[in-house]
Amino acid sequence: MNITVANKKQAFAVIVALVAVTVLTIIAAAFAYAMKVETKLAANTNDDEQFYWIGRGGVDRACWWLALEGNQPFSSLQQYWAGGQGDGPETNGPLASESLADFPIAEGHVTIELKELEAKININTANSQLLQQVLLAQGADPNSVSSLPDCILDWLDPDDNTRPAGAESDYYLGLNPSYYAKNAPMDSTEELLLVKGITHDMYYGTPPEQKPENELGFGHRPGQEANYNFGLKDVFTAFSSGKVNLLTADATVLNCLPGLGDGSGSSPAVQNIITARESDPPIRTVPQLLMNAGIPPQDQGQLQQYVSTLGNTYEVHATATIGQLSHTYTAIVYRNGPDVHVVSFYRSDGQKTQ
Repeated sequence: MNITVANKKQAFAVIVALVAVTVLTIIAAAFAYAMKVETKLAANTNDDEQFYWIGRGGVDRACWWLALEGNQPFSSLQQYWAGGQGDGPETNGPLASESLADFPIAEGHVTIELKELEAKININTANSQLLQQVLLAQGADPNSVSSLPDCILDWLDPDDNTRPAGAESDYYLGLNPSYYAKNAPMDSTEELLLVKGITHDMYYGTPPEQKPENELGFGHRPGQEANYNFGLKDVFTAFSSGKVNLLTADATVLNCLPGLGDGSGSSPAVQNIITARESDPPIRTVPQLLMNAGIPPQDQGQLQQYVSTLGNTYEVHATATIGQLSHTYTAIVYRNGPDVHVVSFYRSDGQKTQ
C-alpha cells in the first residue's frame, strides 16, 4: 500500500492532536487536584479558626464562672467550678442551673474542665525544707533527699554560685548535649528533668508494673533506683500564688507539707483535714482545719507559711467539638477577686495559638 505525503501529514496531525489532548487533560487534572487541595486547605483553615474561637469561648465562660465565685473567702472542691454541688452562698447564685459540659457556641459546643493550681506545690517558691519533705514522701534515696534540693534551688536562683550539693552551668556545660542552668523560675515542671539528679522515674513516678517486690520490706537493692510513691509532676506546678489550698489539695500533696505529712503517705493529720473539709458543716479556715488535724496553735505557725484555703490560679481545659471532630485547648487563668485574666492559651497538642 502506498502512503502519500498528504496521508502522512494527516497522520502526523492526528498524533499531534492526541498529544495535545493528553497534555491538556493532564494539565486540567492537575489544576482540578490543585483546586481540590486549595479548597481543602481553605476549609481546614476555616475549621481551625472555628475551633479556636469555640475553645476560646469556653475559656471565657470558665472565667465567668470563676468571677462569680471570686468574692468568696475560700475555694473548695464542692464549688461549681470543680463540678461540686455548690458551697455556701453560691448555691443560690446564677451558676446553680448552669453546666460545664456541652455548652453551645456557634456551630459547635464546648466542654470545660478546671483544675486549681493551688492544689499543688509551686516549684518556683518551694524552699529547701519543703523540697526535702516532698522527696521523703516520694520515697527517694536518702542521698537524693540531701542533695537534690540544692540542685533545684541552684537551677532557679539568678546567680551562678553553687550550693554545697548543687549544680550550676559549669556542671551542665560538661554534659552531652550541654546546656546552661536556667537561673530563673521554671515555665514548666518538665524542666525538672534537666536538673542534676532528677530521673525519669522520679519525675513521672515508678510505673506499677516496674516496681519489683521489696525483699523483706527493706527497700531497693544497692544500685537499683528507688520505687517512687508518686511522680514529682503529681505534686508540683510552675504556676500558683505560692500556697497550697487545704481544701483542694489531695492526700499526696498534703503529705508533702512539713509539719503535716509524716513521710509515710498516710498521716492521720492529713486524713483529719480531708474529713473536716468534707464534713457537714464543712470547715473552711486554716486554723480550724489545722486544729481539727490535731496540730495545736503553738505548732501551726511554721505550717501556715505553706497553706491557705483560697485558690486564684486555674488550668482550664476547653474541648471544642464540631460534628465528629474535637480539639482541646488549655489556658492558665489568674483570679483576683471578681477580676479574672487569661495568662496563656494554647492547643493541647502544643500548637501555639496565641
